[in-house]
Amino acid sequence: MVLLNPSVSGLRKLIKICEEYAKENGLRYNAKKSEILIFRGKNKPLNLNPNIHLCGTPLKQVSEFEYLGHIVNERLDDDSDIERERRALSVRGNMLARRFARCTSQVKVILFKALCQSSDTCSLWESCTRRAYSALCVQYNNVLRVLLKKPRYCNASAMFADAHIDDFYATMRKRTASAMRRLMNSSNNLLSTLAVKLDSPLWRRWDGAHVAAREA
Repeated sequence: MVLLNPSVSGLRKLIKICEEYAKENGLRYNAKKSEILIFRGKNKPLNLNPNIHLCGTPLKQVSEFEYLGHIVNERLDDDSDIERERRALSVRGNMLARRFARCTSQVKVILFKALCQSSDTCSLWESCTRRAYSALCVQYNNVLRVLLKKPRYCNASAMFADAHIDDFYATMRKRTASAMRRLMNSSNNLLSTLAVKLDSPLWRRWDGAHVAAREA
């Protein structure tokens, strides 16, 4: 469970409501597994150290945490989550190359599509450095090179075209388009409102995915 509030006093009120509910319903929060994160503006120092308690225990302040598989940090950028995905992709790629080395190229292509194009949170990436995004792209290309036993410096575009696999930028565009389509068709009024808000981070992500592809 995540509580969000624009002020420290408001957060304390929310925590108090949770504590009262837990007491009335025989529940107990684990304060040792609970953390507090304060978002700060870009390029602005953060000197706030609020004294927040849960059930009498002070909460540990962190700079980032993982929620539903996505890393959220105090800077509100996506570099940490992209690095998490790059490492996970490296692990999956090494596992495929090691365990399925004797399989045919057709089988390897199927495995690559199933396990290496499944980044669930990539459609949420909106604020990241070019370095982090490029590192993930390189990892994506290298996984297929190793899996298909291609030369290290072979042309990536030709490799994906020959294998009939979407390259990194095509994958990102499709993931983003899929997320936008689900939001637009959602029966939830809040989600559908966000989907049609053209100045929202969602649309910046949509436009950015296509710009990155054109620049590539």
